[in-house]
Amino acid sequence: MGSSKTQDQLHVFFFPFMAQGHLIPAIDMAKLFASHGHTSTIITPSHYASFLSKTLEKTRFSATQIGVLTIKIPCEEVGLPRGTESLHMASTPEAQKQFFKAAGLLGPQLDELLRRHRPDCLVADMFFPWATDVAARYGIPRLIFEGTSCFAMCASLCMFLHQPYKNVSSDSEPFFIPDFPGDIEFTRSTIPDFVKGEVEMDFTNLYEAIRQAELRSYGVLVNSFYELESAYADHYTKVLGVKAWHIGPLFLYNQASDAEEKAKRGMEACIGEHECLKWLDSKEPNTVVYICFGSLISLSDSQLREIAMGLEGSGKQFIWGVNKEKKREGVREEWLPQGFEERMEGKGLIIRGWAPQVAILEHEAVGGFVTHCGWNSTLEAVCAGVAMVTWPVSAEQFYNEKLVTQVLGIGVGVGVQRWTRTEGDFVRREVVEKAVKRIMEGEEAEEMRSRARVYAELGRQAIEEGRSSYSDLNALFEDLRLLRIARDSS
Repeated sequence: MGSSKTQDQLHVFFFPFMAQGHLIPAIDMAKLFASHGHTSTIITPSHYASFLSKTLEKTRFSATQIGVLTIKIPCEEVGLPRGTESLHMASTPEAQKQFFKAAGLLGPQLDELLRRHRPDCLVADMFFPWATDVAARYGIPRLIFEGTSCFAMCASLCMFLHQPYKNVSSDSEPFFIPDFPGDIEFTRSTIPDFVKGEVEMDFTNLYEAIRQAELRSYGVLVNSFYELESAYADHYTKVLGVKAWHIGPLFLYNQASDAEEKAKRGMEACIGEHECLKWLDSKEPNTVVYICFGSLISLSDSQLREIAMGLEGSGKQFIWGVNKEKKREGVREEWLPQGFEERMEGKGLIIRGWAPQVAILEHEAVGGFVTHCGWNSTLEAVCAGVAMVTWPVSAEQFYNEKLVTQVLGIGVGVGVQRWTRTEGDFVRREVVEKAVKRIMEGEEAEEMRSRARVYAELGRQAIEEGRSSYSDLNALFEDLRLLRIARDSS
């Protein structure tokens, strides 16, 4: 028995990009692999090491099943201040560009770790396209983790292969992506500038390397479930030829056994879970809208004021997560309208900083979510069965918006039409008010919530034994075992 177990056990390295939205699902994957008896090792800078240690202390797995190895970000080599070890620490677009450069210099450190430990597989973030070649030196299969929807990955790859944005005469002229399922219109203004080659070559070169690695690596792990986007899952593997395993929703695996994990997912929340849930407990079902734009997007004071006035005009109760620090007593916060918090007392709760998002979304009082369409947030909303107001800004968020509004029919957009690295289109209070009302009241809102609840149930079923994500995960383990046997016998 002991010998068989050792033969079956795999050792997998996880190498996430240094940002919360990438690290959190990587931790979920490491825990998931460990729960199946395998050994997981997470590679991270020291900035996240203490956070990881605290997180992993709370798991039911032994220290031998999940380990942490640290690397050093070569900040000074690219002109960043010493100790800049996460994307969040790079506060300007220029600094973020330099941080990506620094991340591109991590190859020798990864090479040394792979040489020393010889894991059975490397799961490396999409932003490390060079990791495929590093792993190949030791015969180690490299899996890519993009951390987004299969819809977005299909769209990105088809956009890369066919470049349809070159065939339109203006940024607003609609087009369809060739070789992409569904009659879904896109415009050039919603396509990232580095895809179109309209910015400095560094990002364009990185993007092209990511897409090439997608085609060259052993395969892709998808934090989604087959039933949510089956047409795109099939197209990705059967037509585009990319090997993929849908193993999500990753956050649901840990949630089932750990209520504290749900509340403290990610960074330490700046508001107590009990305080937040107590406030929600006093509200009727589907009467609260939650607003949050993730950890990287910082809206201008003027845009935040428009959101505040739109919320007030909607008459809806709300929880609003904002990337702002509370000013000292007596100092007015410029981003809030005069007297807003006093007028909203009892109706609205503002959380400055990290919010216990999963716990909020899953509360029965919450019926809608205003979101930037980052995939972690989108998937959490899907699995909570809430309708969404979509407000994409950058990254692959415009693709995710199309999935939510046009494919799944569980959200409405505020109408932003321009991809940007910073803030995006300015949205007026009247538009915010109208969108919030659409997802919170009337027959249309109930239909969206009803559809979302169906997907939520399918997502929870997908991770159960014998269902789609569980089966894909076991198929992956078997593939990796066979690869190890082949490698050991060669």
